[in-house]
Amino acid sequence: MQFTEPAGQNLFDNARIVGRPAHRIDGPLKVTGTAPYAHERHDVVPGQLYGYPVVAGISHGRITAIDAEAARNAPGVRGVVTTLEIEPLGIWNYNVARLFGGDIIEHYHQAIAVVVAESFEQARAAAALIEVDYEEGDPADYDLDAAFERLEGTGEPGTMVGDVDAAFRDAAAVVDQMYHTPSESHQMMEPFASIVDWSDGEEMTVWTSNQMIEWNRQALATNFGIEPDSIRVESPYVGGGFGGKLWLRADAVLAALGSRAVGAPVRLAMPRPMMMNNSTHRSATVQRIRLAANADGRLQGIWHEAASHSLPGGRGENATAQTPFFYASPALRVQHHIVEMPLPEASDMRAPGEASGLMALEIAMDELAESLGMDPVQLRIVNDTQVNPSKSEQAFSDRNFVACLERGAEAFGWSERNEMPGGRREGQWLIGYGMAGAYRGAPTLASGATVRLSGGQLVIETDMTDIGTGSYTILAQTAAECLGLPLDAVEVRLANSAYPVSSGSGGQFGAASSTAGVYAACIGLRQQIAERLGLDTPEFREGRVTDGDTDMALADLEGELEATDTMEWGAFKQDYVLATFGAHFVEVGVHVGTGEIRMRRMLAVADAGRILNPITARSQVIGGMTMGVGAALSEEMALDTGRGFFANHDLAGYEVAVHADIPDQEVIFLDTLDAISTPLKAKGVGELGICGVAAAVANAVYNATGVRVRDYPVTLDKFIDQLPTV
Repeated sequence: MQFTEPAGQNLFDNARIVGRPAHRIDGPLKVTGTAPYAHERHDVVPGQLYGYPVVAGISHGRITAIDAEAARNAPGVRGVVTTLEIEPLGIWNYNVARLFGGDIIEHYHQAIAVVVAESFEQARAAAALIEVDYEEGDPADYDLDAAFERLEGTGEPGTMVGDVDAAFRDAAAVVDQMYHTPSESHQMMEPFASIVDWSDGEEMTVWTSNQMIEWNRQALATNFGIEPDSIRVESPYVGGGFGGKLWLRADAVLAALGSRAVGAPVRLAMPRPMMMNNSTHRSATVQRIRLAANADGRLQGIWHEAASHSLPGGRGENATAQTPFFYASPALRVQHHIVEMPLPEASDMRAPGEASGLMALEIAMDELAESLGMDPVQLRIVNDTQVNPSKSEQAFSDRNFVACLERGAEAFGWSERNEMPGGRREGQWLIGYGMAGAYRGAPTLASGATVRLSGGQLVIETDMTDIGTGSYTILAQTAAECLGLPLDAVEVRLANSAYPVSSGSGGQFGAASSTAGVYAACIGLRQQIAERLGLDTPEFREGRVTDGDTDMALADLEGELEATDTMEWGAFKQDYVLATFGAHFVEVGVHVGTGEIRMRRMLAVADAGRILNPITARSQVIGGMTMGVGAALSEEMALDTGRGFFANHDLAGYEVAVHADIPDQEVIFLDTLDAISTPLKAKGVGELGICGVAAAVANAVYNATGVRVRDYPVTLDKFIDQLPTV
């Protein structure tokens, strides 16, 4: 099916199931511990052995020798494969890191061997017996600040509109500040894990934890030089991904090599201490933001320049991603510099680009508001726009940012905030309010599905994944709405490469794209039913199909009906900017003596088109809000610049926010309709929830204390010496 024009009135506008709260279909399996995750799938193939990775102990250089003889002779060991035995594996799409093969080391903890044994303990013990000789590379430069100083003002800007120099020369108020965000790690609860059966060296079956089934299959085919049709990939339950599981990772590669070597299935999970350096992460950024405004607060110029690090060929973290689109300004200069460093791969992490960029931009907007004596909410309102600031003839498909700001300010009680920072105190606690705007793109990808009706029961098959987002539930709701069936008459089967290719989960495109694919298949099935019964304008409701004198239960249709289709997107969408918007409001307490920061309450207002299921959507937004608090207050990959690795590589040293850190979260959905986006008029919301949160927290800390911190995370060492005396 082609989506070639904006959606008109359709069956979702009077929906009885889509848009209504429904508890997660997979919820009972997960809370009872019976949902089979990748490393737990003991029953998928007999004779599984255990793999354990061996990883590099230097940041860059080459391996001169590997002695694995002792490991091969260790108890229970069935085989060892080393990187020196394998040619460098191919790279697919954006996965730029060398996962295995050859003697070159690009980053610390790069996989260099796998041991396969009869038990996990035997494999781990044998791995410790492997000895590796290295030739280390020259000392590397890990100074991102110095790199930014060298690069600032060089190269061709990604966006250049108007006369930026004149804007700053004539401005009534100017902000010009540097901001820093640290490297961050996904640290999902389920590690990278796979079971691979490639025991015959021909047909490969992979049970893995991955967000994108087809991307994973194609990457495996490229790496191993085999046909994609020889590979089956399954990933029905994923214990979190946040972008870290978009691409093929070392766990699947090592398990596949081990399986081929020993002629048996191999299961392998990446140990937690290896995850931070072996896999991907969000790059640190250095950002300089300059804002110029008139006395009424209207922006006249925005200059945003940033740098992030990456392996050669990588994309880093483009912290300027939102800046060309978010606020109206007649002059824009926006540029992102990529600095090559021998660190683990910097790649996608929840809201890549916008999450880091808004951590800086939304502090800068507050600093501008203060210099003008304006309310921060009002400053953002006067700089709203309904057209792309960098391409004025291009409109937004639907933009309700001002409504988010106004609704949030009223619901939160924003008018009660301190007029002067540090002006409210409750005992030993300084109380402050902060807010920030949120922006995240809303793309869609082609997405397919098969639907099969028999005896009044509908089965959906698509390689879409559920990474904790609620895909099972919203796809069932979509199909139930289309066919007029109750939700319990729909079975959803996901994440198998034997099913039609979907969008997969990532980039905030999953929900909008995959529901549209299921819709396309369901429309095909409706047409089949209409043709079989000779109906012109059938209505599907309460498990029945009716039209004129015809009134028939779908359960009474003979045989099985099946339809497969893919939703593809027309070029007309390119005429618009499709994005989601939001506003975050937070209240914090800062202890006047210790500098401890406590979250007191949070509110998010989200504009993301039709909300397909308010329960699962709320879960996504509060999850993003929680990650944003971690980014604001505690998360930081501590780089050892001498050895070139992230030192705090476990959940004891890398501190994420948890339930106890946030006592009160509220989400308000505008529940708008975006007819340009999809037939369901929906957009993704899973990444909007993190965008802007960290800045709202930092702004609240400033409002509480009067101390401005521009370097994340906002830890007490950066402001405790400036707090009032107890």
